[in-house]
Amino acid sequence: MNKVLEKMKEIANNIYKTILQKKQPQLNMPIRSLQNVSYDPKVGYFELVGMEKERTLTASTIKTFAQTLRMMALSNELLKGDDIATKREAYYVSKNWGDARFNEQPESDTVMDDIEAMLKVNREQIGFVPGEHGGAIAGELIVIDKDRETGKELKIDCTKMGSGAYSVPSSVEQLRFETKAKFVLAIETAGMFERLNNHKYWKKANCILVSMGGVPTRSCRRFLRKLNDENKLPVYVFTDGDFYGFMNIYRTLKVGSGNAAHINRYFCVPSAKFIGVTPQDIIQYKLPTHPLKEVDIKRGKDALKNDPFVHNHKEWQAAIKQLSNMKVRAEQQALAKWGLNYVMEKYLPDKIKNPKTWLP
Repeated sequence: MNKVLEKMKEIANNIYKTILQKKQPQLNMPIRSLQNVSYDPKVGYFELVGMEKERTLTASTIKTFAQTLRMMALSNELLKGDDIATKREAYYVSKNWGDARFNEQPESDTVMDDIEAMLKVNREQIGFVPGEHGGAIAGELIVIDKDRETGKELKIDCTKMGSGAYSVPSSVEQLRFETKAKFVLAIETAGMFERLNNHKYWKKANCILVSMGGVPTRSCRRFLRKLNDENKLPVYVFTDGDFYGFMNIYRTLKVGSGNAAHINRYFCVPSAKFIGVTPQDIIQYKLPTHPLKEVDIKRGKDALKNDPFVHNHKEWQAAIKQLSNMKVRAEQQALAKWGLNYVMEKYLPDKIKNPKTWLP
């Protein structure tokens, strides 16, 4: 039997036995926050330190407890039927659960994440997949997949996608790669990705371009991790010069998050490097800027105070303090001040040649 199914059966049996003993059943799951993680640069990603929360069946928790069990039952059904459900579909399935139904999707997402953490697996292993776009790929890469109907091998050449790009599927475990690329460039914005792809920067630089579209999805992060592991390709990250790009996008890709610490080891790329836009780039390239908003300032302060990753890297502490003192942020597209193609003709070649300008 599938190990996940066995674990769910064990949990269900324990609850059943506890009820027969006329005791209050409970579920134990890790606390998902930065306060419950540690970061060791030698390991490379956030790990749980062991604090747990108990979900005990009481008058005040009966709905959440019931929702947790119903979601586990849905997962059990999906796995036994070799089926999947998107997070959105799971939310709508709950509309048949009477008083245990979810009022809003964030509620069902949270319960799903709790189950994932309790079972210490990733969401896909319990039958749930994200509904969002997984990222776009262009460049010197052949993706080896399988035809779902015939099982025959499919080779997808990412240099021959016309004016489009290869879309990362929700699950990437079955994929293999062939490539002669020198590195992977993970890009925050779809607009910058489109410019570089349109001008075939990947051909000039012999690289693979990945559009993260903001904080990268799990499938996008797993795709990058597999490229890094299996094809030994360095991953360079190119975001806006702001705290969201630094901490939400880059930090999540490199070491993970407190919320998903139970699965960070599968989805992080610990060897990733941040090539820009750095606070020093804003000065050196005389980039147009926008004032930091209150939410930006708070994000910077929180990183310095609470983030174990920042605490372990003086370079990031200095960069965050520098941007805070500058009181500005800059977008990737600000490089267009010097010409629409300056980013690929001057900025990226200079940055990639000079590792001293990167951040860890």
